[in-house]
Amino acid sequence: MATQHDIALTHALTGIPGPLPPSGVIHVAIPHANRFTIVGNHLAQHDGLSLTAIGIGVHIQSLPAGSQVGIKALTARFAEGETAIAAALRELETHGYLHRTRARLANGRMVTRTVFCNQPGALLRGGTVVPPMRVTVPPVLTPVVPAPAPVPPPAPEPTPVPEAAHPPVRVPSRIAPKPPRRPLPQPRELTPELHRAASALLADLRRHAPELVLSEDDVEELAPGAAAWLERGAHPDAIRHALTTELPQPPKYPAKIVRHRLAVLLPPPLPGARELAPARRAPVTPFQTCEGCDRAFRSPDPGHCRDCRAQYWEAA
Repeated sequence: MATQHDIALTHALTGIPGPLPPSGVIHVAIPHANRFTIVGNHLAQHDGLSLTAIGIGVHIQSLPAGSQVGIKALTARFAEGETAIAAALRELETHGYLHRTRARLANGRMVTRTVFCNQPGALLRGGTVVPPMRVTVPPVLTPVVPAPAPVPPPAPEPTPVPEAAHPPVRVPSRIAPKPPRRPLPQPRELTPELHRAASALLADLRRHAPELVLSEDDVEELAPGAAAWLERGAHPDAIRHALTTELPQPPKYPAKIVRHRLAVLLPPPLPGARELAPARRAPVTPFQTCEGCDRAFRSPDPGHCRDCRAQYWEAA
């Protein structure tokens, strides 16, 4: 049994002038009385933007001024993750639709100012900026539909929230630039015995942590890092404990985890006897008693104090 919607759609199709296309989309255009946004085809059909970027651009354009359009806000609104939404916002920035700048307010506070331009090309040509207006778009088609019910008056537009009322948008760490990875430590001399001991230690990790299953290529690549630990006097049990304790669950990339810990947790070389010896104190000059005035003074040898020596030279 056909639904009321299907019957109304059939009537609308019969009212379309001219023959219907044999394939492809057929538009049934009914003018909006309220809650609509005019979107240019340069955005809706942009050949350089992804579908996610086009959808987010249309969504941002439909929002009132002062709405939150940061990565966190969009992630809470849509099913796409932060990475996909952040990439889409960068696409809109690249093509001139979105501009995000840091600005300092009169009170000294730094905020992020987000500006969305509905026609970047016209802006570059010096187009005139006009305030938003309520417009009624004439229908493209004349569908035959029942008379619509009376439309209630449009709800008042929300009062724009000043930019200063919103906290600055913080870029998630997952899309922030990452510091360069530390290189794998290398021993001063990778002898065959040291290489064999390091390879055996790495291959034996899966016996203590079943998640750390390393391939032969992984063991060969990571052996110099384990050899550097052994060369610095680290006990194999200590190395094994550092590499297998508190592993993430489940560890997706065991070789990367081992490489990271070998580089970051590398202990310093053992200090020698010279470094461990207590520091020598500077010799202390002893006190002497002056043979002329019995005054105490510091000197390696007994004799007269400085005042008595000065009086002796003056008398001479």
